[in-house]
Amino acid sequence: MIGSAPAWLQIEASGASPALLEAVLEAEGAVAVTVSGSGDEMLVETAPGQSPAWTQAAVTGLFPGDRDPAELAAALRDALAPRSIDCRPALIEDRDWVRAWMQDYRPMRFGRRLWVCPHHAEVEADPDSVDQVVIRLDPGLAFGTGTHPTTALCLEWLDAHPPAGRRVLDYGCGSGVLALAAARLGATDVQAVDIDPQSLVATRDNARANQLEQRVKTGPVEAAEPADLVLANILASPLIELAPTLASLVHSGGGLSLSGLLAEQADAVQAAYAADFDFVGGAARDGWVRLDAVRH
Repeated sequence: MIGSAPAWLQIEASGASPALLEAVLEAEGAVAVTVSGSGDEMLVETAPGQSPAWTQAAVTGLFPGDRDPAELAAALRDALAPRSIDCRPALIEDRDWVRAWMQDYRPMRFGRRLWVCPHHAEVEADPDSVDQVVIRLDPGLAFGTGTHPTTALCLEWLDAHPPAGRRVLDYGCGSGVLALAAARLGATDVQAVDIDPQSLVATRDNARANQLEQRVKTGPVEAAEPADLVLANILASPLIELAPTLASLVHSGGGLSLSGLLAEQADAVQAAYAADFDFVGGAARDGWVRLDAVRH
């Protein structure tokens, strides 16, 4: 059908709960369903283990191109009656979706010498950085490739403060990008922990792909052990709730780097750690903040 007719029918629906829209789209035969925010709202807080939730959300279903758009929209409205939903069908051409997706993901430099690079690309030689440090990482199911400001802030801090010879704990590891960066930058022992089993799988896979599986160990948060440096790129509410736990995991005189919080949340997070830490710096980008501290 490529070049002669659209190969896929995409229909975006809103006006009901995302879970209900998703179920109806799947019942109508959608081969893929995605949920996204439909307004200007920034999603910043969900409880650990919960799925993201917007107050305004759109659900998009992908169907074979031989489905009639008007009939499908009518079927969705009938299934969700008496709710008034908005349906927006569109016909799209088939393409190499993986290739198209990966083309938008390119090598990124953080600080002076640290790079995160997808496997299909190469880092350009930089005469000003002969000792480039490269992490190979493709987008996946777990959070953290460097594209989000909070991850970028942490990677830039690691580049400026390489943890050579130190034991590092990545608490809430996601894709493992911070753990991998710490190992590449000289950490002798790196532990990556998370409450999400998928994150632990992703971190192990990424460590193996970077030949770092012997230096980056994964496990549940309950298995976390004290370290010289603790990195926690999560969210403000969990950071506040976890303050006693994270404090107990930082050796005396050790470092703590907190991110995943908005600028207006920084004072509350800092207050939660003030009894055990001296805050010595930080950085901000696009409304997000990183806080750096040293254990008393």
